[in-house]
Amino acid sequence: MATLLPDSAIQSALDELPTWQLSPGTITRTVESATFPDAIALLQRIAAVAEAADHHPDIDVRWRKVTYTLSTHSAGGLTELDFDLARRIDVLVDDSVRFD
Repeated sequence: MATLLPDSAIQSALDELPTWQLSPGTITRTVESATFPDAIALLQRIAAVAEAADHHPDIDVRWRKVTYTLSTHSAGGLTELDFDLARRIDVLVDDSVRFD
């Protein structure tokens, strides 16, 4: 089982992830794409990475805006798994902007 991160480690990780917001026990990022199909295409790429990592975000789709919320439910909060996936999501978002 993954180990919960102390507040200092969470803050340090967030310093490297400026697009993510901290809420109690979770981190969240909303990504707005140019079109609805672009948003879904990005979501599919993120879903594939999440599935390969066996760590799945909560996802909320609102037209061109998709919100990804990360937490390690089995640990009851934030672990390194969440920040690893956040970094991977950021790379995919950056890649999708270059190809839009």
